[in-house]
Amino acid sequence: MTTIRQLQRVIQAAPTSDGAGVKLYRSIGKERGLYLDPFLMLDEFGSENPGDYIAGFPAHPHRGFETVTYMLDGRMQHRDHLGNVGDLGPGSVQWMTAGRGVIHSEMPLQENGRMRGFQLWLNLPAKEKMQPAAWRDIPADEMVLHDLPDGGQIKVIAGSARVGDRLVDGVINPSSARLSTDPVFWDVHLPAGASFSQSINDGYTALVYSYEGSVSVDGRPLPKRAAGVLTNAGDLQVSAGYEPARFIVLAGRPIEEPVVQYGPFVMNTREQIEQAMQDYRDGVLTAAA
Repeated sequence: MTTIRQLQRVIQAAPTSDGAGVKLYRSIGKERGLYLDPFLMLDEFGSENPGDYIAGFPAHPHRGFETVTYMLDGRMQHRDHLGNVGDLGPGSVQWMTAGRGVIHSEMPLQENGRMRGFQLWLNLPAKEKMQPAAWRDIPADEMVLHDLPDGGQIKVIAGSARVGDRLVDGVINPSSARLSTDPVFWDVHLPAGASFSQSINDGYTALVYSYEGSVSVDGRPLPKRAAGVLTNAGDLQVSAGYEPARFIVLAGRPIEEPVVQYGPFVMNTREQIEQAMQDYRDGVLTAAA
């Protein structure tokens, strides 16, 4: 008999702001220590009011983790100290490994219209925190929406998913920098009343975040703009309500190490955080080890 993952806890996203005043909703990470190993933070941003996003995220540092930015609507531009420049448009993804250190900006490429998407912070284990920074943009045309046999569609950004009798790999395949967390990132669209089932490795942290409509997980309702934390074994089972629904699914292997965060730095000890701050002040945060 197949075990179904149950909805263990609901984290309602709270309105906040970040960067130079960008308004967003934060679920994971909205309170100090509210992590879901290996996930550190999940932000949803979305507004048609330019005043909510136009100031963007000017140049700022990171160390010790990865960021995943998934754009639904609008355009932003990434620039970093390595000279990388990337334009994020509708449906595109940026996967950035801060590693030892990166200084980057994320600024709007529009003065009006809708800006909507997600940013996920994904932790790195101690042995990988000081690796060189890396960056990749994945344009929308590299990510296919696959039709689900029971109705709806799925976009496999990371990990893999079964679609009918096929196993579909994500555009982000585990590399040496990500083998430790083996992340899964799916964007699922369901018509009203449709259901979605999928296997997730036992022992992996898993959650569902509904961003359009409402869904139920194993029969329990999950409201819009909330992260539903699942039990750690069994298959995922999600159903849409009386209207179409869209949600993301995140899963990953826990790292099970101490997490010490100070703003944009995520390390394992307070001493390492203090070193990161000193390196940033001294202008050597991004220097080769």
